[in-house]
Amino acid sequence: MRPTAVRGLKPPGTDRGRLLLLLTLATLVAVFTATVPLLRDWFDLRVYYGTVNSWIHDGGRVYDYRVPGTSYGFTYPPFAAVVMLPMALVGLRTAILTALLLNLAALAVVARVLVGPRRRRHGWYGVGLAACALALFEPLRDTFSFGQVNLLLLALVLVDAWLLTTGRTRWAGVGIGLAAAVKLTPALFIGLLLVTRRWREAAVATAVAAAATAFAALVAPDASRFYWTDALWDTSRVGRLDYVSNQSLQGVLARLGVESRAVWGVLVLAVLCWWAWRARRAVAVGDWQAAFALTGLTACLVSPVTWVHHLVWLLPSFAVLIRAGRRRVAGVLYAVLCTSVVWLWFHDASGVDGFLGSNAYTWITLGLLLWLPVGHLSDGRRPVSRSTSATAAPPSPATPAISAAADQPDQPDQPPVSSTAVAAGAGADAATGADRSGRIGPGPG
Repeated sequence: MRPTAVRGLKPPGTDRGRLLLLLTLATLVAVFTATVPLLRDWFDLRVYYGTVNSWIHDGGRVYDYRVPGTSYGFTYPPFAAVVMLPMALVGLRTAILTALLLNLAALAVVARVLVGPRRRRHGWYGVGLAACALALFEPLRDTFSFGQVNLLLLALVLVDAWLLTTGRTRWAGVGIGLAAAVKLTPALFIGLLLVTRRWREAAVATAVAAAATAFAALVAPDASRFYWTDALWDTSRVGRLDYVSNQSLQGVLARLGVESRAVWGVLVLAVLCWWAWRARRAVAVGDWQAAFALTGLTACLVSPVTWVHHLVWLLPSFAVLIRAGRRRVAGVLYAVLCTSVVWLWFHDASGVDGFLGSNAYTWITLGLLLWLPVGHLSDGRRPVSRSTSATAAPPSPATPAISAAADQPDQPDQPPVSSTAVAAGAGADAATGADRSGRIGPGPG
């Protein structure tokens, strides 16, 4: 029997048909994002904005500020507050618009690095399909809606990946250093440079992070002293570890009721050892993109708190999967990360279904760390290790476009209101402990 059903799924062959399909998809995506996820009302950006204005205009202290009616305040290193100082010169609406534009620019950089020159093959139609797919990705939705900084940090780190891939190593490490000074989680990428023996780039990243931190200490000495001696070690400032949005190994243990730091430490050590081995293998064959993808996965797993919007660090892994020809796997995993499925267990994560479902994003992250393919260079050349060809040209960073088929932790999410969540009795508005911002759950991370 001929596969007529498959033939019916063929993409339109005319520009008019492609345009109609894109408009239809864009409409469906707009309806989905307007009705299924609960918009975050720029809450994290309001924390940044209120902190900076309280510090500059009211003489307050950076880590004392709380959003009125809530217990949420600033949790990043002092350099982040220094970088955000321009917000004290503008109104909140201007700050929101600026954050939107910066996140869009960062997303463009991320897409350009991950897709590479092959983006030209797909033209406006491919760009439109990719935009629809990205708009459905829950970590990206939350990053934009919260006014978060994770996408900007990802862009900084991936620029370094591009520099290393293309052999333009003069400035490699600067992006990682800046990202690590803003939040602690990207500091693991300095570890990547160390385990792969890129001593110069590791030194550059460390020097940049140290210089940025020292500069913040000059600008805000009291805040710096308090952060590095007190706030950094006070996990209660971050929030409840068992909150369903915490998709790290620590979150899994907390939802199981396991409080032992030793158990968590053993798991973290095992993950770090596996990551170091796989990252070194990837770099040995010139696959820097896979090495950076593995590091982003590991950072999400070992961080004590990984809110859902932190999982933008998984985007490089999907590019690697597609480059390696694993489009179906990438499509299925990506679709799960678009569903907000973990929120079905917002109220009760007990039982086997709670163990599996409430930690669904953690299982995806762990699975990608274990089995992400490496060495599938996008230009079709055979991998060449440094030992066999020290003078070989560096591989191209090109990767195929994402198919449409397919620290310091920061502010926690509130559960999205979806039809499935309502059916499961997980409506956010009915939850006990909601504050006037509409957020529910732990404090800022």
